[in-house]
Amino acid sequence: MSVNQATMADDVQEDPAGGGGPAAAPGVRGDSPTAAKGAGGKGAERTDMVGKALGLLVLLGDEPRGASAAEISRRAALPFSTTYRLLGSLARDGFVDYEPDGRRYHLGLRIFQLGQRVSNHHGFAGAAMPVLRRVTERTGEATILSVRDGHHHLTVNKVDGPQMFRVTSDPGHLGSLSATAVGKALVAFAEDAEREKLLAELPLEPLTEKSISDRDAFRREIDQVRRQGYAVMDEENEIGMRAVAVPLLNSQGHVFASLATAAPVFRMTLDELKAHVSLLQDAAAELAARLPQR
Repeated sequence: MSVNQATMADDVQEDPAGGGGPAAAPGVRGDSPTAAKGAGGKGAERTDMVGKALGLLVLLGDEPRGASAAEISRRAALPFSTTYRLLGSLARDGFVDYEPDGRRYHLGLRIFQLGQRVSNHHGFAGAAMPVLRRVTERTGEATILSVRDGHHHLTVNKVDGPQMFRVTSDPGHLGSLSATAVGKALVAFAEDAEREKLLAELPLEPLTEKSISDRDAFRREIDQVRRQGYAVMDEENEIGMRAVAVPLLNSQGHVFASLATAAPVFRMTLDELKAHVSLLQDAAAELAARLPQR
């Protein structure tokens, strides 16, 4: 996506303090006249602005190559001056990096630092990685650990195999629940009420021609996953890729994460992937004993 930013100079100026981002647009104040009518109004606006700033971070997380203020403003449906001011504040605090040459913004190292703390808090970094590495040593392919985040799965850890061709679901990636092996496992072994809600409401996006987009067919797929104890993905999420996944179950028998082996179709058949199910199940049981079951 490309946006002509020649008009930006009319509205904004670069931060002369060198904070890595822009200064607020001339004549733009943080509090609107309406919000300034009382402490309650100011507090409500501040809370709203915090939400808007967090929303910008989420949008930037979907832009691995970064985005301009104009692009983010359009995607966030916010006035350009508001977006520019918020990005400047986020840049000064290290949550966002500003690239002057391309006038683009990226997530900053402060976000990475916080993400690492979350990972450590949940035990994913220290406890999970040795187990994932051991699985990859046995399979020669990528091992992925995911949790559910609303209607998506979130990759929290991954160990790549030694081959050149690699899986693209890096930690932090949000993916489909219906078109991935890890996602199907997270749906199939959720608590009964939650599973039924997902089966009824989950968007069934046709990411490839092999994706399941019919709700009855998806329900049958999830029933089969529950019966056999594992889920498979055969080019439903990405052409050329296959995966098999198993659930990590808590003491009540409900899933709190899922573990997968993924490989390109030219290196491993579906039957060869399924042969690793018992290895994944052993690893999942070990991880379930090590990790906090949130």
